[in-house]
Amino acid sequence: MTKMNWQHLLTRERLGVANSNDTQQWYRSTFQKDYDRLIFSAAFRRLQDKTQVFPLAQTDYVRTRLTHSLEVSSVARSIGMLVGQHLSNNFSLGDFRASDIGTILSAAALAHDIGNPPFGHAGEDGIGQFFADSPVGQKALEEMSLAEQQDLLNFEGNAQAFRLLTKLQNVDNDGGMQLSLSTLASFIKYPCGSLERKKINHVALKKFNFFQAEKESFRYIVDRLGMVSLLKENNETIAWARHPLVYLLEAADDLCYSLVDVEDAYRLSLISSGLVINFYQTIIDRYGGFPNKVKRISRDKDKIEYLRAFAMGLLIDEVVAAFIKYEEQILKGECEVDLLSLIPSADALANIKSYAYDHIYVSKPVLEVGIAGHEIIDGLLKAFVGAVNQEYYLKSTSKSRMLISFLPDQFLGPNRKLDDNPYLRILKITDFISGMTDRYAVHVYQMISGVHLTT
Repeated sequence: MTKMNWQHLLTRERLGVANSNDTQQWYRSTFQKDYDRLIFSAAFRRLQDKTQVFPLAQTDYVRTRLTHSLEVSSVARSIGMLVGQHLSNNFSLGDFRASDIGTILSAAALAHDIGNPPFGHAGEDGIGQFFADSPVGQKALEEMSLAEQQDLLNFEGNAQAFRLLTKLQNVDNDGGMQLSLSTLASFIKYPCGSLERKKINHVALKKFNFFQAEKESFRYIVDRLGMVSLLKENNETIAWARHPLVYLLEAADDLCYSLVDVEDAYRLSLISSGLVINFYQTIIDRYGGFPNKVKRISRDKDKIEYLRAFAMGLLIDEVVAAFIKYEEQILKGECEVDLLSLIPSADALANIKSYAYDHIYVSKPVLEVGIAGHEIIDGLLKAFVGAVNQEYYLKSTSKSRMLISFLPDQFLGPNRKLDDNPYLRILKITDFISGMTDRYAVHVYQMISGVHLTT
């Protein structure tokens, strides 16, 4: 049975840099450079005004995509350090250290939501729905291949993140931000294209992680790292098993939103403190119950924060133990489920998630702005997709010319000419809109429609 090996999976090679095996500096490793490039990037800064769960929140306590990504990065680093110690004790990793695994994961965590459009999942769904339902969107798909059409009909923030990191950010560089291959692979949760998603029942194919425009870069990464084939067509691999570190990043992400979303909901008075404490208790009771310190905490807010951190520490240990237990299956591409479903606290976490889906994610503030987000995304796409296609087919109007004049240079072709390729012409519009913050999307929508929205 073919399996991946750590000697190939860990590399300092950078995407787009010929013969690169990044020179180590005593004070900053290759993967710390990845972290620094990400945290100083404009795309990462924009996450401060992108929806996590509660859009356009009126309180500065509730998490945005930025704070969520920083929290995931912190948890991923801790998990990575512990797994790194296991790897360094049991495998020949050359000059790679345990801390490198922690740094790779902390960097990948910064990138995991960087491609999400405004208004959270409502924004993602809104883009796909526009191309499925709008006559303007349907017309734009007519000249594209089936795979290109599926990229847009099933628009995916994970694929947009890969496009952003490998092309759109630092557009003049081959390889975009030129991150290390190991860091890039560690955030690719779904190593397949839009046509291959859901073809088999495997966690790696639930969604997709690259658009057709980035297929070549994606294949280069998986080939260089020796990632295992999951699905072949005409004797050619069309879907791959995940890089093993993806399981750890996914676990860090899921732990953060599982424990934190109920905390945010309490701060917005959507659920009671007692219910949140009870959720955490179902995890902590397995390990002997609440520590004595809890009795000395008088305020519910502080008690919840302490218990959330305490529960997180216990769950990190469970994740590391599960990864070590199932490592062989993971390396062979045979682990078909996410890691959190394999830990002792799986049922407790599933109950928290179930409650959140039934009560928090359908709460009034989430639904109100989610509905508005759909309307805004639809309006923006209708305006800008319609404008570029009118111009390209020489049917321009004064409005379409003004809309195109509004587009920044990077969302048009060289010398501000429109791309002849219909797929790239429209993909650049989704680049423009998915890169918007929530408030900027509202602002542009107001500008083109004359509608005033309170933010």
